[in-house]
Amino acid sequence: MKDEESGNRLGSYLRARRELVTPAQAGLPPGGNRRVPGLRREEVALLAGISPDYYLRLERGRDRNPSPQVLESLARVLQLDDIERTYLLGLATAHPRAPRRKRPEHVPARVHELLAHLQIPAFVEGRAFDVLASNPMAVALSPRLRPGQNRLRSLLLDPEEQAFHQDWTKATADFIAALRTTIGDDIDNPRFVELVGELALSSQRFRTLWARQDVRSLDGGTTTVHHPVVGELRLHRDKLPIDDVILVVYYPDKDSDSDEKLRLLAALSHTESASTAHDRPADDPRPKTP
Repeated sequence: MKDEESGNRLGSYLRARRELVTPAQAGLPPGGNRRVPGLRREEVALLAGISPDYYLRLERGRDRNPSPQVLESLARVLQLDDIERTYLLGLATAHPRAPRRKRPEHVPARVHELLAHLQIPAFVEGRAFDVLASNPMAVALSPRLRPGQNRLRSLLLDPEEQAFHQDWTKATADFIAALRTTIGDDIDNPRFVELVGELALSSQRFRTLWARQDVRSLDGGTTTVHHPVVGELRLHRDKLPIDDVILVVYYPDKDSDSDEKLRLLAALSHTESASTAHDRPADDPRPKTP
């Protein structure tokens, strides 16, 4: 993470959000020669009912204990939604903490059993969107859902994954905002530091969206994807927390066109698996499909 974010996260967030609100959105005349994107500091202060000097101290990290009333006023001026407002309040109340004991993310045995029984695409992801386990249907849906892959890295850097999503622009915005929400105050987590550093170096899209400091919840929803074999699929997504990991399932509306295509994909996947099993050498210890 950048030093600016780790040392003055409240000020960094206020500045990023201020730059996203236009004068027109705030009910101000656009003015002539504006040298900054979005609102000026003094405009935010005026609209929030605080002094420009005090707001400047907040942005520069000289005052890190604003009252809830001030924060609520700033949230209103910056037009934050409920998730963004909660995030802002959390930045102001965060205190130095002892380093957390880092435990490897572990998929319980019962979840592996559950994955084996599910007939829809299902996989387990960690907090940084690392794929920790998946069932055959998930891999049939997308090879990027194999264990060891990272969903955000694939989304940003893999051309096949980019083509897979009907609305790649929205998907990247949602994933990156969700990552910032997940990180929260755990900014020294080695996995988060590694992933953010890698993507900041390799993806302009990531750098642009990360600088916006959007925060968002990426839970349930509906998405449309383009599978290279069966075509367009409209799938619902649910995320179910289990211990320290998250079970993600994708499923179509019953008896829909996507339901039929997913059944076809399952049949094709089973046929391919059976063919692969029969082609194994005689001394391969894995069981062959009868």
